[in-house]
Amino acid sequence: MRLFGTDGLRGQAGEFPLDPATVRRLGETLGNRLDAACDRRVVLGGDTRESTPVLMAELAEGLSSSGCGIACAGILTTPGVAEVVLGLKAAAGISVSASHNPYQDNGIKIFGPDGRKLPDSEEERIEETLLAARGKDAGRRGRGYAGIQKVDPTLAEMYLARLAEHVPVRLDNLNIVVDAGNGAAYRLGPEALRRAGARPAPTHDAPNGRNINESCGALHPESMARETRERGAAMGVAFDGDADRAIFSDETGRILDGDDVLWILATDWKRKGILARGGLVGTIMSNFGLEIALAREGIPFRRAAVGDRNVARMMEETGATVGGETSGHVLLPFSPAGDGIQTALLVASVLVESGQPLSRLATLEKVPQTLRNVRVARRTPLEELASVASALGRARARLDDRGRVFLRYSGTEPLLRILVEGQDGTEILRIADELEAAVRAELG
Repeated sequence: MRLFGTDGLRGQAGEFPLDPATVRRLGETLGNRLDAACDRRVVLGGDTRESTPVLMAELAEGLSSSGCGIACAGILTTPGVAEVVLGLKAAAGISVSASHNPYQDNGIKIFGPDGRKLPDSEEERIEETLLAARGKDAGRRGRGYAGIQKVDPTLAEMYLARLAEHVPVRLDNLNIVVDAGNGAAYRLGPEALRRAGARPAPTHDAPNGRNINESCGALHPESMARETRERGAAMGVAFDGDADRAIFSDETGRILDGDDVLWILATDWKRKGILARGGLVGTIMSNFGLEIALAREGIPFRRAAVGDRNVARMMEETGATVGGETSGHVLLPFSPAGDGIQTALLVASVLVESGQPLSRLATLEKVPQTLRNVRVARRTPLEELASVASALGRARARLDDRGRVFLRYSGTEPLLRILVEGQDGTEILRIADELEAAVRAELG
């Protein structure tokens, strides 16, 4: 049984492995694994879900039982936790968030002293401990850790200061629509832009514990794009629940994803002479049009497996300057984790420096692509599903070298993702329909 997926531990709040006893055990296990010779403080922050304070309290109790100090940031974005770890020189950081998932879910992401997510080997050791203790902790009641209520407001200030260090120009009087997704960026996103001189117009910035990601944010950017066009704003940005993703809109209301952001940054940095020889790293989900456009510019491009950890690893191996995912998760050389707010500040800076509207910068020509997310009851290896394998073979034969088709299970939700890409939009929709029907028949 695998607990940690591509983006930490995730599930329904209150159920294993996010039940109180297991979460407390996780805090204790992590605390016991920290180097006794270092400052054994752990930064703790989370998003706006109603279950987040309870999970943070259980983690705090487990950490304190192992002798760790706790720096509680309260509501803080996931990349904010990583930045504060670096700022404090803390031993670790924990973000309690299920990112773009609905409010009923929650998750736990753990960062090491370098501000990066723990390596797979460390997660596996923690996982073994949690699985071995499953059921044994059921009757073990916590005492309730009162200290978790003492939020240190200087930690959010530290994060905002670190963001400001990497804004190359003032954004004076730049009108920006900010859809906070009723998540962790509901105050920090607008405030970071405001301090840089912009005029943010916040929307979906009234979290109530249950409205995080609900018809808003990076997964539902349509209202943000419409608001941007109607207000005459220079750009719009939508964050997901923990603000590690950002999806944009230009002034015309056209939605721009992570591939567009990579293109904007790559061409800008090439012009400035600051793009490293390693070029860019995308993922297997990145649009083929990005690969074609970068090749035309002589910019190296490589594809990693989905997940920011995989992108970061390939960036280190190749010396790439920037990497990211179509979903809006962008990794920059000066940030330990993908940071939606930092990405927004950087895109806005490019806009100001260029003196052009965002629509003139977002010139990436994408090939037709469709992505289906099919809910599945189980994760049977695809090669063991005869009808799915047959449909996949037919699809690849039809596309030949004119496109791509890719199937993979989500690392964070019970979904199978179907991506079909090609020159003919009608053809890829037919292929996607056939694959989706085969998957639903086998796994629905």
